[in-house]
Amino acid sequence: MLVALFLLSCVLLALAYLKYGAFLKKHFEVSDKNHPPSHSMYDGVDYVPAPAPVLFGHHFSSIAGAGPVLGPIIAGTAFGWAPALIWIIAGSIFVGGIHDFSSLIISIRNHGRSIAEIANTYMSRRAYHLMLVFIWLTLVYVLTVFMDLTASTFKLDGGVASSSMFFILLALVFGFTLYRFKFSLKWSSLFFVILVFFFVWLGQKMPVNLPEFLGDEAKAWDLILLVYCFVASVAPVWILLQPRDYLCSFLLYGSIIGGFFGIVLGGLPLNYPAFTVWNAPEVGPVFPMLFVTIACGAVSGFHCIVASGTTSKQIKKESDALPIGYGGMLVEGLVAVIALATVMIIGKGDSLAAKAPLAVYGAGMAKFLSVFGIPEKLGSSFGLLALSAFILTTLDTGTRLARYIFQEFFGIEGKRRCLATVVTLVLPAVFVLIDIRDVNGNMIPAWKSIWPVFGATNQLLAGLALMVVAVWLKKKGKHAWFVVIPMFFMLVMTLWALFLVVLQYRFSLVGFIGAVLLFLAAMLIFEAIGIFEVRKKSKRLFSRRKPEGGEGWAG
Repeated sequence: MLVALFLLSCVLLALAYLKYGAFLKKHFEVSDKNHPPSHSMYDGVDYVPAPAPVLFGHHFSSIAGAGPVLGPIIAGTAFGWAPALIWIIAGSIFVGGIHDFSSLIISIRNHGRSIAEIANTYMSRRAYHLMLVFIWLTLVYVLTVFMDLTASTFKLDGGVASSSMFFILLALVFGFTLYRFKFSLKWSSLFFVILVFFFVWLGQKMPVNLPEFLGDEAKAWDLILLVYCFVASVAPVWILLQPRDYLCSFLLYGSIIGGFFGIVLGGLPLNYPAFTVWNAPEVGPVFPMLFVTIACGAVSGFHCIVASGTTSKQIKKESDALPIGYGGMLVEGLVAVIALATVMIIGKGDSLAAKAPLAVYGAGMAKFLSVFGIPEKLGSSFGLLALSAFILTTLDTGTRLARYIFQEFFGIEGKRRCLATVVTLVLPAVFVLIDIRDVNGNMIPAWKSIWPVFGATNQLLAGLALMVVAVWLKKKGKHAWFVVIPMFFMLVMTLWALFLVVLQYRFSLVGFIGAVLLFLAAMLIFEAIGIFEVRKKSKRLFSRRKPEGGEGWAG
């Protein structure tokens, strides 16, 4: 049963790329005759054309952080695997894939501008500023959650920490090898990818454990990660961002391949219930919390920031947008299905179901990789390492994107990007270094406290990005129904979820920021409604006039 469900999921995702992807490519008139900004605006720092495999590695590594792993595990254990599986497949095909691809295309067509800048062009100046603030606060949540998760993983397994540090050094060498010494991508990749998997093994032989800071080793790692985020944000993309993401993508490819064959050949039984409860005590009701708990595996607003923030500035030719944008989301959906499978094999009454998602994922990957004769301890560490590697890529990309947004809002340019990065990291530093308690006064990790509002905010951003895409398509005279339907669904579910989160946390810091985000979202929605109303009135007023031609695709 497990194998049949898994293979069916793979077939549906593959068919979606071939059929629905072709529709999207045709509707958006993708053509390599259009010159992407990586060439027309080349600057050697942010605007740098990258080969499709390298850019796919960067993009996929950036979007596939902890979200497609933790979300499905949390939702699967809470509600059962069936609701989570349905949402992952349907969401990644009809919501997340469209969101990622369209965000990337409209940014390419508008000189690599962010989704907020596009809102400024096609909506209003007020929408632009509201979008900037909303995105920046969302990124603060992203950095807080993933930084705390990375520190917790390093504390749990010192070998994972060692391997992660090795990867950073390896990426620096790879970047210079590729871009300064002009070595072949094919042969360089072969050599350095072998080293990547060597360091997986070496890290377990040389674990790193730090002394406690503020009573916790994880907080010591938080400090180191803050410094790493700063450096990664201000360094040219070719030095660290592109090469590290590209190399680390092979870890995730390895985990996908291992998970795929482990599920297909492992003969593992389907044990966990398909459905458990309508209202889970720690998560909330299925509607709307399912659609924000699985944050990334089906759709993620963070993806539009990556697509319009870094990927659009590095894409070499426009046709690469389909495999990178839409294809990347579908592969992330597959990652989410594999993560959900680690729940599906848990036996009824197994204590593992009550443990942290990282423990569930590590145990599941250990069972999948045991098919290849890999010891369970090494298999578990490999799974955790792949996860932490991609959380790190989300951290450095997220910090850079937040820096872009801050600079954009205040008009900061040049070397003052260091100041923008420092200010961006202040709130995440506060969240991860202080002690956070739940509504009952119990001490909980920062990521667990932030996750509900992070999920709601992240998914709400996806709905708002789809709203910007819908406005853009309408102003270009193109049909937008396939964008409007998922947009409406995401806005309803996420506003509902965010309202529930605000009611739960009330006057706490989390509740206050949630309320601010809810207000910003409402303002943006009213802005869009106003634009559509004006367009309808203008259309009626000038319906008798003969059109003088369109304005074309260029923004």
